[in-house]
Amino acid sequence: MLDKKVAELLNQQINKEFYSAYLYLDFANFYQSKGLDGFANWYQIQAQEEKDHAMLFYQYLHNNNGTVTLESIDKPDKQFTNLCDPLKAGLEHEEYVTSLIHNLYAAANEVKDFRTMQFLDWFVKEQGEEETNANNLITRFELFGNDPKGLYMLDSELKARVYTAPSLVL
Repeated sequence: MLDKKVAELLNQQINKEFYSAYLYLDFANFYQSKGLDGFANWYQIQAQEEKDHAMLFYQYLHNNNGTVTLESIDKPDKQFTNLCDPLKAGLEHEEYVTSLIHNLYAAANEVKDFRTMQFLDWFVKEQGEEETNANNLITRFELFGNDPKGLYMLDSELKARVYTAPSLVL
């Protein structure tokens, strides 16, 4: 049986993951409006990943006799003035999500909920990858983004990204 606090945090994480999807769709909208289809594609795929993450938490709660309580999802409120703003906001958001996963892990550890800790191991690793990807994207944008040809090449590369579903066994 799941600890009450751990179950509550897992439920909250579902909402946070769906919010992340909304946020990344908002980033995709921004880039689409600027004619940067590759950047839009990157964030559309990020949004899909976040929806899948939410569903992993959802399924985990159900598999462990938890109760899922769906809450409303906040509207993204970021305003962007330049092309790098969403990239920096994305890194900031991934760091925030990492802190949420760490808090969840700490709560599970406190009550010796090893099953939940094992479930969260994948997310800990995933967040490391997400932060690295976000950092790398900022670095590459800062290197090439001010050159129209470089920006075109980077956008073309991002347009080629395809979605791969997570392979986490619950």
